[in-house]
Amino acid sequence: MTLCPCGSGQDLDGCCGPIINGAPAPTAEALMRSRYTAFALGDIGYLADTLSPDIRGGFDQVEAESTANDAKWRGLEVRAVTDGGEDDEAGSVEFMARFKLRGKQRVHHELAEFRREKGRWMCVGGQMDPKGPPRQVVKVGRNEPCPCGSGKKHKKCCGA
Repeated sequence: MTLCPCGSGQDLDGCCGPIINGAPAPTAEALMRSRYTAFALGDIGYLADTLSPDIRGGFDQVEAESTANDAKWRGLEVRAVTDGGEDDEAGSVEFMARFKLRGKQRVHHELAEFRREKGRWMCVGGQMDPKGPPRQVVKVGRNEPCPCGSGKKHKKCCGA
């Protein structure tokens, strides 16, 4: 029994193994996890096969093989999943893949986009190091009521 590299805690044969071997991924997250597992196992053909034909031409198989062979995969963290369920046609998965490459600890942070094509989930692109929306900061005047709800002026409360 071998644990699946995707970090699910399940056996490889009960998790990503069947998907890598041809079973359709039920969700966008399952496809993303199986792609991470394929990288960890060095199955570069699977990585190419799960790319949408629209972007497959830009896939550098030699670079992917080099990275897969040289990297020591340390773990996968799924940070957010938007849509991409069994009944959806599109979805996105934000994840962080940790690995060691040529003696340096590295993190691959991506917001990956997926779409169902001919009934199968495919990777259609992604954004590296995604940023959230900018924080909105509201400036409170000295003589305005304090936003903490105390009823005092800001200058006599939290602004002191």
